[in-house]
Amino acid sequence: MTETRLAESLTALMGSRRSMRRFRPEPIPGVVVRRILSAACLAPSSHNRQPWRFAVLAQPTDKDRLARAMGERLRADRLRDGDDPSDVEADAMRSYSRITGAPVVIVASLTMEGMDAYPDERRAEAERQMAVQSVAMAGYGLLLAAHAEGLGACWLCAPLFAPQVAVDALGLPPSWQPQGLVLLGRPADFGRERGRRPVEEVARFL
Repeated sequence: MTETRLAESLTALMGSRRSMRRFRPEPIPGVVVRRILSAACLAPSSHNRQPWRFAVLAQPTDKDRLARAMGERLRADRLRDGDDPSDVEADAMRSYSRITGAPVVIVASLTMEGMDAYPDERRAEAERQMAVQSVAMAGYGLLLAAHAEGLGACWLCAPLFAPQVAVDALGLPPSWQPQGLVLLGRPADFGRERGRRPVEEVARFL
């Protein structure tokens, strides 16, 4: 494949991807999930330390346990804010349905094990942000690989609001810091196309 054809194919793949939140119930073969994760692990990372970690949930009991625990935290936070209880409950149930309705849920986490350590807060925080960026790049690779496999996927940032809740609910290693949930399955619809800002609005050529 020529460089032009390769670039066109990649752009087409990226342009046709949609965030999918509703899925058909059929299971996803483990070999497909492994291929997707292998592709995600090809992402660049700070110092090539590859600080991403993935917990793969395919059993209903695991998804239910995570969804319930995160739902309780969501309820507590929003009720503390003084939000309408009926709105809070609807939000919690929507979150529960999304998590438990996906054939596979992948908890994307970072670990600082293996990253550089600094004695001052400024550089330590910069190092952590480098790990966050690395996990995000792996996450995008995961979404693209899922799309290339004919699957739908969606990245949810909910664990950022309750990382320890996710760790405790799933018994993850204490060093894992959940960053996002990836819902994965065969899409039940076509999703929605969302507009993108033109390059002229987001780039400055100096």
